[in-house]
Amino acid sequence: MEIQHHNRYPFSALTERPIYDWPEGKRLAVCLCHNIEWFSFMTGLGSDHTLPGAPQTTRNYAWRDYGNRVGIWYLFDLLDELGLPASHNINAAVLEHCPQIIKRIQARGDEVIGHGITNSERQDIMDEVAERTMITQTTDSITKHFGAPPKGWLGPYIVQSNVTLDLLKEAGYSYVLDWPSDDQPFWMRTRAGPLLSLPYSIELNDSPAQVFRHHTGREFEEMIIDHFDEMLRQSKKYPLVFNIVLHPFIIGQPFRLAALRRALDHVLKNRDELWLTTPSGIADHISGLPKGTVP
Repeated sequence: MEIQHHNRYPFSALTERPIYDWPEGKRLAVCLCHNIEWFSFMTGLGSDHTLPGAPQTTRNYAWRDYGNRVGIWYLFDLLDELGLPASHNINAAVLEHCPQIIKRIQARGDEVIGHGITNSERQDIMDEVAERTMITQTTDSITKHFGAPPKGWLGPYIVQSNVTLDLLKEAGYSYVLDWPSDDQPFWMRTRAGPLLSLPYSIELNDSPAQVFRHHTGREFEEMIIDHFDEMLRQSKKYPLVFNIVLHPFIIGQPFRLAALRRALDHVLKNRDELWLTTPSGIADHISGLPKGTVP
Protein backbone atom coordinates (compact mmCIF):
# COMPACT_ATOMS: atom_id res chain seq x y z
CA MET A 1 0.00 0.00 0.00
CA GLU A 2 1.01 3.62 -0.40
CA ILE A 3 1.62 5.11 3.04
CA GLN A 4 -0.15 8.41 3.58
CA HIS A 5 1.21 11.28 5.71
CA HIS A 6 -0.60 14.09 7.51
CA ASN A 7 2.26 16.64 7.17
CA ARG A 8 1.05 18.45 10.27
CA TYR A 9 4.16 17.82 12.39
CA PRO A 10 7.48 15.98 12.05
CA PHE A 11 8.69 13.13 14.23
CA SER A 12 10.30 14.30 17.49
CA ALA A 13 11.89 12.04 20.11
CA LEU A 14 11.18 13.09 23.69
CA THR A 15 14.83 12.63 24.70
CA GLU A 16 16.10 15.11 22.09
CA ARG A 17 13.92 18.09 22.99
CA PRO A 18 14.92 21.19 24.97
CA ILE A 19 14.12 21.08 28.69
CA TYR A 20 12.00 23.82 30.21
CA ASP A 21 10.03 24.38 33.42
CA TRP A 22 6.44 25.12 34.21
CA PRO A 23 5.78 28.10 36.53
CA GLU A 24 7.68 28.11 39.84
CA GLY A 25 10.11 25.54 38.50
CA LYS A 26 7.51 22.75 38.49
CA ARG A 27 7.90 19.88 36.05
CA LEU A 28 4.47 18.21 36.12
CA ALA A 29 1.38 20.10 35.02
CA VAL A 30 -1.93 18.59 36.16
CA CYS A 31 -5.19 19.17 34.25
CA LEU A 32 -8.72 17.89 34.79
CA CYS A 33 -10.83 18.01 31.63
CA HIS A 34 -14.59 17.39 31.82
CA ASN A 35 -16.82 16.70 28.85
CA ILE A 36 -20.23 18.28 29.34
CA GLU A 37 -22.35 17.00 26.48
CA TRP A 38 -25.80 17.18 24.95
CA PHE A 39 -27.37 14.44 22.84
CA SER A 40 -30.22 14.37 20.38
CA PHE A 41 -33.16 12.28 21.63
CA MET A 42 -33.33 8.91 19.85
CA THR A 43 -31.26 10.08 16.86
CA GLY A 44 -27.61 10.45 15.90
CA LEU A 45 -24.63 9.11 17.81
CA GLY A 46 -24.22 8.53 21.53
CA SER A 47 -22.56 6.41 24.18
CA ASP A 48 -24.25 3.24 25.37
CA HIS A 49 -23.24 1.28 28.45
CA THR A 50 -24.05 -2.12 26.91
CA LEU A 51 -22.69 -2.09 23.37
CA PRO A 52 -20.57 0.33 21.26
CA GLY A 53 -22.61 1.75 18.39
CA ALA A 54 -25.92 0.59 19.83
CA PRO A 55 -29.10 2.25 18.51
CA GLN A 56 -30.33 5.20 20.53
CA THR A 57 -32.90 4.37 23.20
CA THR A 58 -34.73 6.19 25.94
CA ARG A 59 -32.58 4.26 28.42
CA ASN A 60 -29.18 5.45 27.22
CA TYR A 61 -30.46 8.98 26.57
CA ALA A 62 -31.61 9.17 30.20
CA TRP A 63 -28.32 7.65 31.43
CA ARG A 64 -26.36 10.40 29.66
CA ASP A 65 -28.82 13.06 30.85
CA TYR A 66 -27.94 11.98 34.41
CA GLY A 67 -24.60 13.71 33.92
CA ASN A 68 -26.10 17.18 33.49
CA ARG A 69 -28.89 16.71 36.01
CA VAL A 70 -26.90 15.05 38.82
CA GLY A 71 -23.34 13.91 38.10
CA ILE A 72 -21.87 17.29 37.24
CA TRP A 73 -23.07 18.73 40.56
CA TYR A 74 -21.38 15.97 42.55
CA LEU A 75 -18.24 16.62 40.52
CA PHE A 76 -18.35 20.40 41.02
CA ASP A 77 -18.65 19.88 44.78
CA LEU A 78 -15.67 17.52 44.78
CA LEU A 79 -13.54 20.02 42.88
CA ASP A 80 -14.53 22.75 45.33
CA GLU A 81 -13.63 20.54 48.30
CA LEU A 82 -10.19 19.80 46.85
CA GLY A 83 -9.55 23.34 45.60
CA LEU A 84 -8.93 22.19 42.03
CA PRO A 85 -9.29 24.21 38.81
CA ALA A 86 -10.86 22.50 35.82
CA SER A 87 -11.62 22.91 32.15
CA HIS A 88 -14.85 21.91 30.47
CA ASN A 89 -15.17 20.64 26.90
CA ILE A 90 -18.72 21.76 26.40
CA ASN A 91 -21.29 21.15 23.66
CA ALA A 92 -22.90 24.44 22.69
CA ALA A 93 -26.36 22.89 23.08
CA VAL A 94 -25.70 22.51 26.81
CA LEU A 95 -25.50 26.27 27.09
CA GLU A 96 -29.00 26.65 25.71
CA HIS A 97 -30.59 23.93 27.85
CA CYS A 98 -28.68 23.99 31.17
CA PRO A 99 -28.15 27.60 32.31
CA GLN A 100 -27.37 26.50 35.88
CA ILE A 101 -24.21 24.81 34.60
CA ILE A 102 -23.10 28.09 33.06
CA LYS A 103 -23.50 29.89 36.39
CA ARG A 104 -21.49 27.28 38.30
CA ILE A 105 -18.63 27.38 35.79
CA GLN A 106 -18.61 31.17 35.95
CA ALA A 107 -18.59 31.13 39.75
CA ARG A 108 -15.63 28.74 39.76
CA GLY A 109 -13.73 30.66 37.08
CA ASP A 110 -13.07 27.49 35.08
CA GLU A 111 -12.03 27.35 31.44
CA VAL A 112 -14.54 26.52 28.71
CA ILE A 113 -13.33 24.67 25.61
CA GLY A 114 -15.21 24.32 22.31
CA HIS A 115 -16.64 20.83 21.84
CA GLY A 116 -19.05 21.21 18.94
CA ILE A 117 -22.78 21.67 19.18
CA THR A 118 -23.74 18.13 20.19
CA ASN A 119 -22.06 14.77 20.63
CA SER A 120 -24.73 13.25 18.44
CA GLU A 121 -22.66 14.24 15.40
CA ARG A 122 -19.05 13.98 14.22
CA GLN A 123 -17.17 16.68 12.36
CA ASP A 124 -14.84 14.36 10.44
CA ILE A 125 -17.63 13.44 8.01
CA MET A 126 -18.78 17.03 7.38
CA ASP A 127 -17.81 18.94 4.26
CA GLU A 128 -15.69 22.04 4.78
CA VAL A 129 -18.60 24.49 4.65
CA ALA A 130 -20.66 22.54 7.17
CA GLU A 131 -17.69 22.07 9.48
CA ARG A 132 -16.81 25.77 9.37
CA THR A 133 -20.42 26.63 10.20
CA MET A 134 -20.45 24.22 13.15
CA ILE A 135 -17.20 25.69 14.53
CA THR A 136 -18.54 29.22 14.12
CA GLN A 137 -21.84 28.42 15.84
CA THR A 138 -20.04 26.73 18.73
CA THR A 139 -17.65 29.66 19.13
CA ASP A 140 -20.44 32.23 18.98
CA SER A 141 -22.51 30.39 21.60
CA ILE A 142 -19.63 30.17 24.08
CA THR A 143 -18.76 33.83 23.47
CA LYS A 144 -22.38 34.82 24.06
CA HIS A 145 -22.64 33.02 27.38
CA PHE A 146 -19.13 33.54 28.78
CA GLY A 147 -18.15 36.90 27.31
CA ALA A 148 -15.06 35.63 25.47
CA PRO A 149 -14.37 33.05 22.77
CA PRO A 150 -12.79 29.73 23.73
CA LYS A 151 -9.07 29.31 23.16
CA GLY A 152 -9.15 25.55 22.73
CA TRP A 153 -11.06 22.88 20.85
CA LEU A 154 -11.88 19.21 21.28
CA GLY A 155 -13.94 17.64 18.52
CA PRO A 156 -16.96 15.50 19.39
CA TYR A 157 -15.66 11.91 19.52
CA ILE A 158 -12.10 13.31 19.39
CA VAL A 159 -12.06 13.26 15.60
CA GLN A 160 -11.05 15.72 12.88
CA SER A 161 -11.39 16.06 9.14
CA ASN A 162 -8.48 16.85 6.84
CA VAL A 163 -9.16 20.59 7.22
CA THR A 164 -10.20 20.84 10.89
CA LEU A 165 -6.86 22.27 12.04
CA ASP A 166 -6.96 24.88 9.28
CA LEU A 167 -10.53 25.90 10.12
CA LEU A 168 -9.78 26.16 13.84
CA LYS A 169 -6.71 28.33 13.30
CA GLU A 170 -8.68 30.56 10.92
CA ALA A 171 -11.45 30.83 13.54
CA GLY A 172 -8.97 32.16 16.12
CA TYR A 173 -8.30 29.04 18.19
CA SER A 174 -4.95 28.72 19.97
CA TYR A 175 -4.80 25.00 20.67
CA VAL A 176 -6.43 21.61 20.10
CA LEU A 177 -6.79 18.48 22.23
CA ASP A 178 -7.59 15.96 19.49
CA TRP A 179 -4.12 14.50 18.87
CA PRO A 180 -3.12 12.23 21.81
CA SER A 181 0.39 11.61 20.50
CA ASP A 182 2.51 13.14 23.25
CA ASP A 183 2.91 13.97 26.94
CA GLN A 184 4.20 17.44 26.02
CA PRO A 185 2.68 20.23 23.92
CA PHE A 186 3.89 20.55 20.32
CA TRP A 187 3.19 22.83 17.38
CA MET A 188 1.19 21.72 14.34
CA ARG A 189 1.15 23.20 10.85
CA THR A 190 -1.98 24.77 9.37
CA ARG A 191 -2.54 26.80 6.22
CA ALA A 192 -2.97 29.89 8.45
CA GLY A 193 0.06 29.34 10.73
CA PRO A 194 1.04 27.20 13.73
CA LEU A 195 -1.53 25.73 16.13
CA LEU A 196 -0.59 24.16 19.46
CA SER A 197 -1.49 20.57 20.30
CA LEU A 198 -1.90 19.82 24.01
CA PRO A 199 -1.87 16.40 25.69
CA TYR A 200 -5.32 14.85 26.16
CA SER A 201 -5.59 11.34 27.52
CA ILE A 202 -7.58 8.57 25.89
CA GLU A 203 -6.21 6.19 28.54
CA LEU A 204 -7.04 8.09 31.74
CA ASN A 205 -10.45 8.75 30.23
CA ASP A 206 -13.49 7.37 31.99
CA SER A 207 -15.45 6.79 28.77
CA PRO A 208 -13.18 4.32 26.93
CA ALA A 209 -11.91 2.89 30.21
CA GLN A 210 -15.14 2.30 32.10
CA VAL A 211 -17.78 2.14 29.38
CA PHE A 212 -16.07 0.40 26.48
CA ARG A 213 -13.27 -1.53 28.22
CA HIS A 214 -15.46 -2.18 31.28
CA HIS A 215 -12.87 -1.25 33.91
CA THR A 216 -14.34 -0.82 37.36
CA GLY A 217 -14.17 2.39 39.37
CA ARG A 218 -11.44 0.86 41.52
CA GLU A 219 -9.44 -0.16 38.44
CA PHE A 220 -9.74 3.38 37.09
CA GLU A 221 -8.52 4.64 40.48
CA GLU A 222 -5.47 2.37 40.23
CA MET A 223 -4.82 3.54 36.67
CA ILE A 224 -4.81 7.19 37.76
CA ILE A 225 -2.50 6.51 40.70
CA ASP A 226 -0.03 4.36 38.75
CA HIS A 227 0.02 6.78 35.81
CA PHE A 228 0.55 9.75 38.12
CA ASP A 229 3.32 8.13 40.16
CA GLU A 230 5.25 7.19 37.04
CA MET A 231 4.78 10.59 35.40
CA LEU A 232 5.93 12.35 38.57
CA ARG A 233 9.06 10.20 38.44
CA GLN A 234 9.61 10.89 34.74
CA SER A 235 9.05 14.62 35.25
CA LYS A 236 12.39 14.81 37.03
CA LYS A 237 13.84 14.52 33.51
CA TYR A 238 11.15 16.15 31.33
CA PRO A 239 8.37 18.75 31.68
CA LEU A 240 5.15 16.74 31.32
CA VAL A 241 1.37 17.11 31.36
CA PHE A 242 -0.75 14.75 33.48
CA ASN A 243 -4.32 14.85 32.24
CA ILE A 244 -7.49 13.12 33.49
CA VAL A 245 -10.58 13.14 31.25
CA LEU A 246 -14.02 12.80 32.83
CA HIS A 247 -17.66 12.64 31.75
CA PRO A 248 -20.23 13.52 34.45
CA PHE A 249 -22.68 10.83 33.33
CA ILE A 250 -19.92 8.25 33.93
CA ILE A 251 -17.68 9.49 36.74
CA GLY A 252 -20.62 11.23 38.41
CA GLN A 253 -22.07 7.88 39.45
CA PRO A 254 -21.38 7.83 43.22
CA PHE A 255 -19.40 4.58 43.30
CA ARG A 256 -17.08 5.91 40.60
CA LEU A 257 -16.89 9.34 42.22
CA ALA A 258 -15.68 7.73 45.45
CA ALA A 259 -12.86 6.06 43.52
CA LEU A 260 -11.95 9.34 41.83
CA ARG A 261 -11.89 11.08 45.21
CA ARG A 262 -9.37 8.55 46.52
CA ALA A 263 -7.21 8.90 43.40
CA LEU A 264 -7.18 12.70 43.59
CA ASP A 265 -6.35 12.57 47.30
CA HIS A 266 -3.28 10.54 46.32
CA VAL A 267 -2.29 13.01 43.61
CA LEU A 268 -2.69 16.00 45.89
CA LYS A 269 -0.35 14.57 48.53
CA ASN A 270 2.27 15.90 46.11
CA ARG A 271 0.57 19.27 45.59
CA ASP A 272 3.75 21.28 46.24
CA GLU A 273 5.46 19.57 43.29
CA LEU A 274 2.59 20.12 40.86
CA TRP A 275 1.33 22.91 38.67
CA LEU A 276 -2.46 22.63 38.98
CA THR A 277 -3.69 24.37 35.87
CA THR A 278 -5.91 24.25 32.77
CA PRO A 279 -5.11 23.73 29.09
CA SER A 280 -5.24 27.47 28.42
CA GLY A 281 -2.74 28.02 31.23
CA ILE A 282 -0.39 25.57 29.54
CA ALA A 283 -0.94 27.15 26.12
CA ASP A 284 -0.21 30.63 27.48
CA HIS A 285 2.98 29.41 29.17
CA ILE A 286 4.19 27.67 26.00
CA SER A 287 3.53 30.76 23.91
CA GLY A 288 5.82 32.74 26.23
CA LEU A 289 8.81 30.40 25.84
CA PRO A 290 11.65 31.22 23.42
CA LYS A 291 10.98 30.10 19.86
CA GLY A 292 12.27 26.60 19.23
CA THR A 293 11.88 25.43 22.82
CA VAL A 294 8.76 23.46 21.92
CA PRO A 295 8.96 21.35 18.73
